[in-house]
Amino acid sequence: MVRHLANVYLPGPLALIFKIKPRQMDQNKKFFSQRAITIATYFGGPLAAGYLVKKNYETIDQPENANKALIIGIVSTILVFAGVFSIPDPILDKIPNALIPLIYTGIIYLIVERVHGKMLRTHKETGGEFYTGWKAAGIGAIAMLIIVSGIAITAFLSGDLNSANMDFDNKAYDKGVAEFLENENIAIAVFNEMETKTPKNLIQEFSNGKDLWQRNLEIIQNLSQIENLPPELKNQDEILIKYCKLRITHHELIIKAIQEDTDKYAQEIKKTGLEITKVLDEMN
Repeated sequence: MVRHLANVYLPGPLALIFKIKPRQMDQNKKFFSQRAITIATYFGGPLAAGYLVKKNYETIDQPENANKALIIGIVSTILVFAGVFSIPDPILDKIPNALIPLIYTGIIYLIVERVHGKMLRTHKETGGEFYTGWKAAGIGAIAMLIIVSGIAITAFLSGDLNSANMDFDNKAYDKGVAEFLENENIAIAVFNEMETKTPKNLIQEFSNGKDLWQRNLEIIQNLSQIENLPPELKNQDEILIKYCKLRITHHELIIKAIQEDTDKYAQEIKKTGLEITKVLDEMN
């Protein structure tokens, strides 16, 4: 049942191509599939791809290539977002939100095909195991949080927020945002533990996560009431309120599915996951 849920849905280019030395595949080893890496890349950018490719290299005992993959993922993420920031706003406003992620996801898909495609196909054909899409999507979400935090800091340092009306209690706002991010990191960690937890433990973990999202909803609602809040932050808070409500619904559906040991909520879980993705795109 849990395995079925895990497959429902969550929610510069990598230029260096590595050669894989021929070896006998060990079917007891688990890999991240090309599909899983693609999903994580869409959410978490080249950073997520670099990390998952790193894990695959570690599985086949190639630590040097594993470290290179992660470094390339980090550098590529910086280059991608530096390039986005360099695009003039009038032009950037005309570009669909999903276009840039689709471009770098497509590039990384082709690179993973070149690097690990044959190996992953052979592993699948011989009955080898793969990590679930939930685990990959969870890693992608964590990478996305890292990237969003970096963008927010960069925007602040460059004066985007500093030039706005700062006649408000920014210390209280920053404190609330810090608690929000900490709660979110804890709440999404369960998606990386789907395979190792019993149904009883998963219900408890998702229930705790639901409570954290409820707390995050209260945090944002309180922050939105701060006097003289800049319009940019007011708009951001409205989106975050919608985001928290969707996360709460998502957790409630997963808890029901596990408690009842059924897949009848699969479509609702998938639909809510897609709505979460749309909100994330809106935030981007």
